[in-house]
Amino acid sequence: MSSIPLTDLQRLCIHTITTKPWNIEEAAGYYSSNGVKGITVWRDALTGRNINKTGEMLRNHGLEIVSLCRGGFFPSKERSKRDLAIADNRKAIEEAYELGTNIIVLVCGADPSLSLEDSRKQIHEGIASVLPDAEAAGIRLAIEPLHPMYADTRSAINTLAQANDLAEILNSPNAGVAVDVYHVWWDPNLEKEIKRAGKNGSIFAFHVCDWKSPTVDLLNDRGLMGEGCIPLRKIRSLVETAGFSGFIEVEIFSNIYWKHDQSVFLQNIISAYKKYV
Repeated sequence: MSSIPLTDLQRLCIHTITTKPWNIEEAAGYYSSNGVKGITVWRDALTGRNINKTGEMLRNHGLEIVSLCRGGFFPSKERSKRDLAIADNRKAIEEAYELGTNIIVLVCGADPSLSLEDSRKQIHEGIASVLPDAEAAGIRLAIEPLHPMYADTRSAINTLAQANDLAEILNSPNAGVAVDVYHVWWDPNLEKEIKRAGKNGSIFAFHVCDWKSPTVDLLNDRGLMGEGCIPLRKIRSLVETAGFSGFIEVEIFSNIYWKHDQSVFLQNIISAYKKYV
């Protein structure tokens, strides 16, 4: 399946963070006028806006709201901070419902003053605490493993195996995983774990970008598809063979590209999507 080029944009979704200089209204207009069919909304893009009306605006542009980013960041040595995280994730569930999407991507968090085992325990406890709220609202929680370089503060869930383990323990159709190529491309067990997630019906999201070599910033130097070393077409094949047929989401954090003309950048995204994904 991966040998088939993506010649149309029916499955292309772009994250608002990818074109960060645009506000959400600008992003909606430019995405729609260029044939993009999906949008994933980062919560900062909703600041000061009526969320329900923003969802209507996006749909009026012909965009499917694929997911909301992001929930998570559960672990902390301090109980008060863990409670605040639970409250914020419940708020995210409300926001997703108002916006009109049924997926929240979870960046699970970590606390460097805790062991990784304790951070993972608190992640499990945190998701379990908000899962009934998500189920009641019809929202699915996509646990996204992050590259191990982020294990200190951003996520103690660092492999797809760990994300699959957690989703299976939670044992809910509303708990699954997000496969982001930037975070998992290096994993020798990737094919096995994608198959496992597919068998469970738990691949909720698929994110693409590229790993530039050398990379100059461990957070904000992601590449356009095709300008790095990630085997994009191979990983796309794996998730599709495992049963995933949803949107392919372009998520690029880049101090370089955020300085570019975003209209030109959007055209480059579309070209790279068709050529390399």
